[in-house]
Amino acid sequence: MAANDRRAELLEAAIRVMARDGVAKATTRAIVNEAGMTLGAFHYCFTSRAQMLELVTETLTERYVAEVRGLFAPHREIRDSVLDSLHAFWKGFEANPGEHQMSYELTQYALRNPGFENVAKRQYEIFLSAFSSLLELAADNAGIEWTAPVPVLARYVQSTVDGLNMAWLVDRNSEDSQAALEMLADHLLLHARPRAS
Repeated sequence: MAANDRRAELLEAAIRVMARDGVAKATTRAIVNEAGMTLGAFHYCFTSRAQMLELVTETLTERYVAEVRGLFAPHREIRDSVLDSLHAFWKGFEANPGEHQMSYELTQYALRNPGFENVAKRQYEIFLSAFSSLLELAADNAGIEWTAPVPVLARYVQSTVDGLNMAWLVDRNSEDSQAALEMLADHLLLHARPRAS
């Protein structure tokens, strides 16, 4: 098996173990057992457990972002574009709650364990970059400009979505969560104006 294929299988095995048993129980031994490989294969594919966790985080985060980009269709109306983006994120979240819960566990684990800080940093860099590019794309297609800096708006959206995700993991209240997404879209529109020609 090629090294890239072996690494990909180990990453998917790690995702399965973490989603099922939690991040703390995703030891290298548990991961290689899940993949049907040896510890030697793990050390051949990754320089450290921190590198593996960073790649798991990137794999999951980029997977979510790719799904959203695939579902997102920019409209001439900015509200429709924003809601498309938010609903696409939410659809992916509700379809895979275990993976998203694991993402939060990974963030906390990374922040609490020295040497793993880059795992959490990279995770949020990807999300913030994705929200920034979607906000810019939506603005271009609707012929508007944002009156607040796009990185600040992206952070606001990310923080709100994070909070909604965590609340939903606790109470599974989809109706109120969807209503909150509508409020978020309406609030974002307070920071939009027609683009100067």
